[in-house]
Amino acid sequence: MSPSAKHVPTGERAARKRAAIVRAARSVFLDQGFASGMDQIAATAGVSKVTVYNHFSNKDELFTEVVTDALEQALGQTMQAMLERLHDSDDIRAVLVRTARGWVDGITRSDLPALRALIAAESRRFPHLGRAWRAHGPDRFAKPLAEALSRQPDLSIPDPDLAVMQYYSLVLYPHIVHAAYGDRLDADLTDRLITTGVDMFLTYYRTAPRP
Repeated sequence: MSPSAKHVPTGERAARKRAAIVRAARSVFLDQGFASGMDQIAATAGVSKVTVYNHFSNKDELFTEVVTDALEQALGQTMQAMLERLHDSDDIRAVLVRTARGWVDGITRSDLPALRALIAAESRRFPHLGRAWRAHGPDRFAKPLAEALSRQPDLSIPDPDLAVMQYYSLVLYPHIVHAAYGDRLDADLTDRLITTGVDMFLTYYRTAPRP
C-alpha cells in the first residue's frame, strides 16, 4: 500500500502515540545514528513495532517527521512572527534583526545542533536527510524574504535569492559553524553579529548596482 493510500490512526490517543514515537525516534537517532532499527524506536516509545508502522510507512518518513517536528519547535514561531512583521511593518531592518535573533535562538537550542550534525555525518549515504533539513529549516524563510526584499524601494537587489543567502551567511551561518565544533557564541557577540550583519547587508544593497 502506498503512503498516500495508507490509513493513519487518528484521534487523541493516536496523536499521543505518534508524538511518543517521534520523541523516541529523535532520541534513538541522535544516540545511534540513522542506521538504528525501528524495533529499538518502538521499544523506546513503549509501543509495538506494528504501531510504529501504522503511523509511518518507513524509517525515511519517520526521520523526516523528526526533522519537521524539531525545526517547527525551533523556528515555527519565528516564521509566523516574520510573516506578520513583513505584512505590518515598513522597517525592513527591524524585521531582519528580529528574525535573525529568533533563528539563532531556535537553531542553537537543546539538541538541534546534534541533529544537524547527524544529518551532515549521514548525508553521503542518505542525501535525502539533508534535503529534509533544508526544506523545513531556513529554506522555509527564503521565498517570503526574497519577495519582501524585492519590494523595498530603497534597495537595489537584482537577485533576491542570492541576497537571502548572503543574509544567512552574515547572521546565521557563524553559529552553525561553531555549533559543529560544540561551541556556542556568547550573547554579546551574537547581538553584534546580527546587528552589524544586517547593517552591512542593507548598506551594500542601498548603493548603486554593481557590474
